[in-house]
Amino acid sequence: MRLVWTLVLALASGAAYAASPEDDYIAARDKAISAIAAMESANAPVETLDAANDKARADLEQRLSTLLGPFTVKGFPAAGTINIESLSSSDVGFGMLDGLRHGTEDGPSVVASTRGLVERWLQSRAAETDADLKLPTGFDAALKLDAFYTQAIGSDAAFTGTLDFKLKTPDGADMAIARLGGWAQDVGPNYDQEVVVTLVKGNSVMIAEAPATPPVPKIAACDAVWTAADAAAQKLVKQATGDSDENTSDAADAAWAKGDGDFRACMGKSLPDNPVFPALLAQAQALADHMAGK
Repeated sequence: MRLVWTLVLALASGAAYAASPEDDYIAARDKAISAIAAMESANAPVETLDAANDKARADLEQRLSTLLGPFTVKGFPAAGTINIESLSSSDVGFGMLDGLRHGTEDGPSVVASTRGLVERWLQSRAAETDADLKLPTGFDAALKLDAFYTQAIGSDAAFTGTLDFKLKTPDGADMAIARLGGWAQDVGPNYDQEVVVTLVKGNSVMIAEAPATPPVPKIAACDAVWTAADAAAQKLVKQATGDSDENTSDAADAAWAKGDGDFRACMGKSLPDNPVFPALLAQAQALADHMAGK
């Protein structure tokens, strides 16, 4: 009888510590990252590194496809490509959210992942020592931050939010958050806006983005806010003496940053009263509904 219980406990223990599909994926991803890092340390040729990166990403893409299962969101391709653009820490696109992107970066797309993978990814970001990269571990807090979208689904540009839409959470979904914002590498007016919607449903997490339709119009009052801030910053630059004046440069950068924030705040306040707003809200709601299976 003692032997029987020993075997039962051993089997139960083995089941408890059995690796999940997410565990297997993370282990394979980290192994690939370590292998590429070792090759870089050994000064491997660029062609060799690129080939290793492509092969590893293809393997991870297949693992994610199996893990996530069929993708059936209306209006988006069923086949996805891995969201992580590189497994080399020295490349742009390293460390993006683990998931599959259905669609293109320049057009409408949905990045599909799981709650577990997103939670692991947020935990890794919470451990960052760089304040610009640090993120909270909770979904509610993280999804409200521009930095989440910049790091999760962007690569060579930063996301800056213009306003948040108030959505009706689709039936069966746990959470739906929609934002209007743009991708840019510098501060200043950005009318190339995207509607970004995140839907959490059970273990599924999907982040959709699509060009704002209709396009966001220019608002003269908001442009004037930026023009004034830019003029003030330019004046500070001209006041610099010698080759550079760090204090003046910092002051100018601060003036530009404040002007950018004030411009977006003006847009966020003005757009809800603009004739295009109902269509933008409808676009966001439709994205959420489609991801929920409607």
